[in-house]
Amino acid sequence: MTRNPLTEDVEFIRALAELLRAHDLAEIEVNREYGEEDSLTVRIARGLPPMPAIAAAAPAPAVHAPPPPAAPTHVPAAQPEEEPGMVTSPMVGTAYLQPEPDADTFVRVGETVAEGQTLLIIEAMKTMNPIPAPRAGTVRRILVEDGAPVEFGAPLMVIA
Repeated sequence: MTRNPLTEDVEFIRALAELLRAHDLAEIEVNREYGEEDSLTVRIARGLPPMPAIAAAAPAPAVHAPPPPAAPTHVPAAQPEEEPGMVTSPMVGTAYLQPEPDADTFVRVGETVAEGQTLLIIEAMKTMNPIPAPRAGTVRRILVEDGAPVEFGAPLMVIA
């Protein structure tokens, strides 16, 4: 009678599975040698029992949305885009009305400014960009809050 390796191997695996079950083992690994260049390695592992369902769901991760931008305190009665002497933002960034947190503001409402004088700074990509006065005049309105985000073309100040 000739040896049928497939049938013998299947029977061998069934016997290992029965040993696993009968002795309540977690896993069995056996290397079976048939000759110098012929072997079979079998590893049988019992699956983990299903996890019991948890009654309470895990809390959802907190989503931190940025706070809504604060409304400017110097809000004009008319639409700022319509006012002559409007100074608008040349970039997207964060507007700062003072050079450092504890310093005085660059300008105040009612002050006279010279052309090219720094009105405020806009931080963009960790770079502080001074915004100069486009013309000489008097600061009539400040339309942004210190630390407020600004968009390109956003109204910043009115100089008349």
